[in-house]
Amino acid sequence: MSSTGHEQHAMRRALELAATPGVPLHPNPRVGCVLLAPDGTVVAEGHHRGAGTPHAEADALARAGGAARGSTAVVTLEPCDHTGRTGPCSRALVEAGVRRVVLAQRDPNPLAAGGVATLRAAGVEVETGLLEAEARELNRVWSFAVERGRPFVTWKLATTIDGRSAAADGTSRWVSGTASRRDTHRLRALADTMLVGTGTVAVDDPLLTVRDAEDRPLPRQPLRVVMGERDLDPRRRVLQPVEGVLDAPTLHLRTRDPREALAALAARERRHVFLEGGPTLAAAFLAAGLVDEVVAYVAPFFLGAGHAAVADLGIRTISDAWRPQVTDVTVLEPVVAGEQPDVRFTLVPHAQPIPTTRGDA
Repeated sequence: MSSTGHEQHAMRRALELAATPGVPLHPNPRVGCVLLAPDGTVVAEGHHRGAGTPHAEADALARAGGAARGSTAVVTLEPCDHTGRTGPCSRALVEAGVRRVVLAQRDPNPLAAGGVATLRAAGVEVETGLLEAEARELNRVWSFAVERGRPFVTWKLATTIDGRSAAADGTSRWVSGTASRRDTHRLRALADTMLVGTGTVAVDDPLLTVRDAEDRPLPRQPLRVVMGERDLDPRRRVLQPVEGVLDAPTLHLRTRDPREALAALAARERRHVFLEGGPTLAAAFLAAGLVDEVVAYVAPFFLGAGHAAVADLGIRTISDAWRPQVTDVTVLEPVVAGEQPDVRFTLVPHAQPIPTTRGDA
């Protein structure tokens, strides 16, 4: 049986519920659920609100009570079939008497998958794949991390037109404008991990926090991670508490190997790394094939000398150039008088490898 118009409308509503602002983006997926009566009217709605809270199906069932019997559950992700912080949603739907389940995306997590089989074994009618592309886009980072067994990596860089990230004499703390820096904090807030190298900590002494337009730290902060073998000066700001924030932890990974670093973060259920290290660390991740998205802010001026945005990648001829695919180009209008607009490029990699290089992170 194919989906009905009521079910398609309900799935779009479930996707809206899943994307409710303020819900933590990690480590769990965002999920929404709508229960429909046999005549297509809405019985109840629910959505997941973060780790340890009721799943979307359980939330909707609790709101529906006895009215859930005979209903259709329209849910953005396959109901889980395991007991973790909460019980299995597949069994909850069966016990509530739900007649039919329409879902968008199958669960890529082998620990939680299996809900479809449990539902069908209990006699519940199941349809899969309704608005699957939209559901996968909603949870694209989570799905990637679960399927690949490592966090999704976004590399952010800021550069002049001629590829310089800083002036030769160190006078340029930023090459990008205020609008770009605010946009960077917006993107930081979408990740659960900020990653730099020990060199960046030694030279730039960054806070690695997410801040609002008034430069105030947000209540929820990503994990601050420093990667590299050298010791850190205990006075560096990344090692200090953040005023007004209850929890802004810092982790020092004593490795120069990007794969080892990502494995350690995956073990901590980290799903999305925002890479803001210097040119050497960026080159190490690129050479390892571990950059999944590039966000580049290009400022409209030239320096002619200074620090490069990325270190030597071992590329010696134009035919070997790394050519990621451009997915978005946006002009960021200035928010401060006198500044020129920067251009933000968003890119994703093609399959071609980069010659392997090694460097000190």
